[in-house]
Amino acid sequence: MADASEILDLLENSRNVLLAGPPGTGKSMLLSEVATLFENKGHASTPVHKRGAAVPIPPTPTTTLPGAIGKSSNRKVFRCVLHQSSKYRDFLTGMMPDVRSGKPPGSFRITEGILYRASEYAKQADSAALLIIDEINRGPTVQVFGGAIVAIEADKRLAADGKPTPATQFFDLIDPATGDLIEYAFPPRLYILAAMNQADVSVEPLDVAFLRRWAPFNLEPKSSVLRAHFGVATTPASTLPPTPSSAADVIEAAIQAFDAVNGRIALGRGPEFRIGHGVLMANNAKPSSVTDALAHFATAWRTIKNHIDEAFFGDVRGTAIILNADRGIAGNPYVLEETSFGDAPRAMINGPVSVDASQLYELFLALSQKAV
Repeated sequence: MADASEILDLLENSRNVLLAGPPGTGKSMLLSEVATLFENKGHASTPVHKRGAAVPIPPTPTTTLPGAIGKSSNRKVFRCVLHQSSKYRDFLTGMMPDVRSGKPPGSFRITEGILYRASEYAKQADSAALLIIDEINRGPTVQVFGGAIVAIEADKRLAADGKPTPATQFFDLIDPATGDLIEYAFPPRLYILAAMNQADVSVEPLDVAFLRRWAPFNLEPKSSVLRAHFGVATTPASTLPPTPSSAADVIEAAIQAFDAVNGRIALGRGPEFRIGHGVLMANNAKPSSVTDALAHFATAWRTIKNHIDEAFFGDVRGTAIILNADRGIAGNPYVLEETSFGDAPRAMINGPVSVDASQLYELFLALSQKAV
């Protein structure tokens, strides 16, 4: 949980952390690890015997959580996912029709959004709140935060005693208790951890002014994670056998193909469109035979191929370069064909819709070859 501990340190320093990385790099898992550590469920340190101390063994374990997080006895995690229908009232406060049982038609109520609830919890004595926002760039993020965009900054919060400082940033808010428009500011023990997938082409990039309010934490595709997970050599093999004799041969070929494909994607589309190592680790499987390994990676390849097709949609030659289909490599099931439509030149990729397990090893050999 080294990454989770580092994120907690960042949260203590900046209050807001934005986790980013290609799909399959472990963002969701890391969010869960941070949440577990924040709530300190079974992760407190063991009491240590101190010879000569008045109390040689402390009666309770000491926390390893940083700063104000560790000093707060009451810690709670709030979670949400942003989407296209998310609204300001879902995040802070606002008016909406009250359709609850017993309410007359035309009734309205004031909502208490998740950011507001987390903030109110953090305002209580000896308390801290962590708000986890997944898929933060899937919703209308700037509109959802509204006037709170500046107020979330660490140096724009209330003081530790709950009183404003000269730098405290207030914004207008409908008070759920009274319905009045009030000035509101965030407490110092409110922490916000958000995650996003930059390669998601269905969303708009986040506003630069909004991004300035967050400490970035980026995850990268790592073949070293794959090598540790599958228990193969930590360094790439210099040569690959033409035919696999063990699961380790298939795994090594898959990892080298993974690295080569990601290298070409980074050049052709951008590093944020690479494929995360988690795609090859589905179900935590660790195949022990050639047959099992081929079956496992055949499933993973379907996901990888779909990702390539989406990232290079409409770019036949770009897709061909990623698949090494333009080089005439023997054994590669994908081949770029130059043809024409009337008098206009055209290009198309010939190959199977779904690669059979029997073709997979040769595909990995073809993908791992570098241009010379």
